[in-house]
Amino acid sequence: MVTTDPQPDTVPAAVRALRRSGPPVRQAWAAYAISQAGSGIGAGALPLVAILLLDASDWQISLLAAVAGIAGAVAVVPLGPWVEFHRKRPIMIGVDLLRGVTLLSVPVAAWTGGLTFGQLCLVAAAQTVGTIVSSAASTAYLRSLVPGDQLVMVNSRWESTMWTASTLGPPAGGMLASWLGALAAVLIDAASFLLSAVTLGRVRHREPVPVPVIAGRGRHSMAEMTAGWRHIGVHPVLVRLFGHALIFGGCIVASTPLIAVLMLRDLGFSPAQYGLALGVPCAAGVLGSVLAPRIIRWAGLMPTLLAAGAARCLWMAVIPFAPGTTAGLVLIIAADTALLLCAGIFNPAFSTYRMRAVADGYLARVTAAWAVSSKVAQPIVIAAAGVVAAAVGARVALLGLAGVLLASMVVLPWRSWTTPDSAVSIGPVQTAGAQP
Repeated sequence: MVTTDPQPDTVPAAVRALRRSGPPVRQAWAAYAISQAGSGIGAGALPLVAILLLDASDWQISLLAAVAGIAGAVAVVPLGPWVEFHRKRPIMIGVDLLRGVTLLSVPVAAWTGGLTFGQLCLVAAAQTVGTIVSSAASTAYLRSLVPGDQLVMVNSRWESTMWTASTLGPPAGGMLASWLGALAAVLIDAASFLLSAVTLGRVRHREPVPVPVIAGRGRHSMAEMTAGWRHIGVHPVLVRLFGHALIFGGCIVASTPLIAVLMLRDLGFSPAQYGLALGVPCAAGVLGSVLAPRIIRWAGLMPTLLAAGAARCLWMAVIPFAPGTTAGLVLIIAADTALLLCAGIFNPAFSTYRMRAVADGYLARVTAAWAVSSKVAQPIVIAAAGVVAAAVGARVALLGLAGVLLASMVVLPWRSWTTPDSAVSIGPVQTAGAQP
């Protein structure tokens, strides 16, 4: 008898994990893939609209990113407990609708002649709020959907989806903007969120009953709003991963404009060569996320997390020594490729560890606290690196960031890690049984 079903060894393990997990996981992944594709295409669309339609100045473009990021992150703090104590799928649908509708308001305002820079700032802040809240809710929701033994595989698929969208989306968005105008990418991004909301609405899965609020502690009390940070602080592994993540994320984000200055001004590379250096290494992130489940099966979850976490800190130190030649371009691409390969391996391992390590009733707030801290810390590191670059040049500033990254390897939990399932609680949490 001939069968048309692919044999197990011909199908990626992450795909098999999605199949075994059932329709709800596949539908949730489809919604995530749709929104990520739209976000990839819409990356940089709001600054482009500000430049082309509003003739915004350089400082306004910087203000758009900084104010929207910080304001959005601060607005999320009181929302953390609200997310934790409510069912997650309606929240995910709601923030998709929020992001879609606010983005859609931009072309509508532009076509009616009412678009302002203030509106763009509000829309960008809404995107930040939606991204952080969606991440917090979806992390907790995914843990309720996926059996524990399939978390690595499913996280790998989520990670490879993100890297694919990051690789292919921006060039597609740039071409759309060139052909159809600056608003085209915004429309695609808005449509992706609305379609994602519709897809999530079709998921048929009964969530566990949300953890109720502890008697005497309101959902918006300071104790509940800061519970995510306090939970991280008392966990011997998470607190070290948290500190390392803030340092790594800040250095990587701060290095982006400095690498642009180094390549385009100091080394004399063309914009096309700079674009090549940005785009090609992203494929390594996809490869790393695909390889992660096999490496974790072979080496173990925590050894993979530690090795990949340390390895991703090594490669920035190479970039400042690149000459302004073809060999220098190849060196920059190779260093960034190695960095993103290690990051692609690290991220699924980290996501899986955090899902297993955080106690019930805290995962959404821990995820939100992580994201809020990153959104606040990154502009600070960017500003500090900018001051150093203004004083001593981009090359020296990059060397400084590379040194900080190398030093951050010490922060990783080399000696404090325990069994991933050993969640630490910061206080009594009333839990309710999951509905069948």
